[in-house]
Amino acid sequence: MGRPKIARKSTHVDMTAFCDVGFLLLSFFILTTKFKPPEALAVVTPSSVSSKEAAAEDQCLVTIGDDGRVFLSLSEDTRRVEVVDDLNKRLGLQLSNAEVNAAGTSEYFASSFSQLKSFLAIPPDQRQAETLPGIPIKDTANNELTEWIRSVTNVFLGSELNLMVKGDQKMQYPAFKGVIDAFKKSDQMKFKIITSQEAIPGGTPLADKARKEIIKE
Repeated sequence: MGRPKIARKSTHVDMTAFCDVGFLLLSFFILTTKFKPPEALAVVTPSSVSSKEAAAEDQCLVTIGDDGRVFLSLSEDTRRVEVVDDLNKRLGLQLSNAEVNAAGTSEYFASSFSQLKSFLAIPPDQRQAETLPGIPIKDTANNELTEWIRSVTNVFLGSELNLMVKGDQKMQYPAFKGVIDAFKKSDQMKFKIITSQEAIPGGTPLADKARKEIIKE
């Protein structure tokens, strides 16, 4: 008795549901993605062989330009408001509530305390880093970054603080010393320096260590 033949039918898959899911996922990632904020000041960092990534959250970054100007930025909007509010209360800067809240939209701070009110009044998209004076640090008797770091320390009290320094490779030592002095006066002795990664030179102990770690993996 012959085996009955099964009629072959073309396979048809309805892709409508897949398209809907694809667009939903795309919309989700677009809406939830946190884009990298613009740099306070374009700097060319020195290179190193370190491969550790800088923490993106709870970050306080001090940027030093090649001309010694200093910019301070915080990764969270609420932290910016809290730091400026602490400065306002401690130093009597006479900032209104609206001006303090405006600090939340500021990607960085780059002015003296006497000009902070005018700085916050400038719309963020109209600020030109090249024309801003930066936070005064060169005068040891009037290193205003000290007060900024003190307020940052107060705001992050009891929580993790990722303090970082990003300096241009052409900056002069006095500018770097002014930043470190501000850290010391607030008992912030632990910080990270951001550099550009370069390849590990072959034949060095560090290269041998890296090779052994790769073999273990």
